[in-house]
Amino acid sequence: MAQVKICGLREAAHVAAAVEAGARYLGFVFFPKSPRAILPAQAAALAAEVPPGVARVGLFVDPGDALLEATLAAAPLDLIQLHGAESPARVSQIKARFGLPVMKAVGIAGPQDLDALWDYALVADMLLVDAKPPKDAVLPGGNGLAFDWRLLVGRKWLKPWLLAGGLTPANVAEAIRLTGAPGVDVSSGVETAPGVKDAALIRDFIREAAP
Repeated sequence: MAQVKICGLREAAHVAAAVEAGARYLGFVFFPKSPRAILPAQAAALAAEVPPGVARVGLFVDPGDALLEATLAAAPLDLIQLHGAESPARVSQIKARFGLPVMKAVGIAGPQDLDALWDYALVADMLLVDAKPPKDAVLPGGNGLAFDWRLLVGRKWLKPWLLAGGLTPANVAEAIRLTGAPGVDVSSGVETAPGVKDAALIRDFIREAAP
């Protein structure tokens, strides 16, 4: 049974839907350019309703220490997700300074991108294997794009990982079957418009991913 992360949550009703359906991770976005971005105070209110056993994840893109400090002071988070161009050294630095586990997103477009997963597996606690965004994309993720999942067949890394990129209720079961992913992450695939989650789609996705 795959673990599921629902990312880009902004409303209490959708947090509740994800928790009730069995999500293991809930993602809150602290990247101002994203349509899913929220303020730390908003995340704190949402995180307060999350029961024990469900991880509260903060998504950051190349954050400075000041942003991390301010966000963590306001919102109770269990895991930091780095979704920018952070180097392995920066991942290690953030882990050491803030004392929280770190999940590093790595964009994949072709086989040449897979080596980076080994580099980050040495320093991160988890990996997010995502589709590499187009060169002109504003967002580093959440673009609804998939990569060739066959690139992951038979591959293993040193750390737990989640598959992301273009997943929907219609294709997530096949993606898990093909890649053997122990977990999946979805954002745009459970939305009716950018940043607008749908409770029924959330439930459908989790049912298909973790039947």
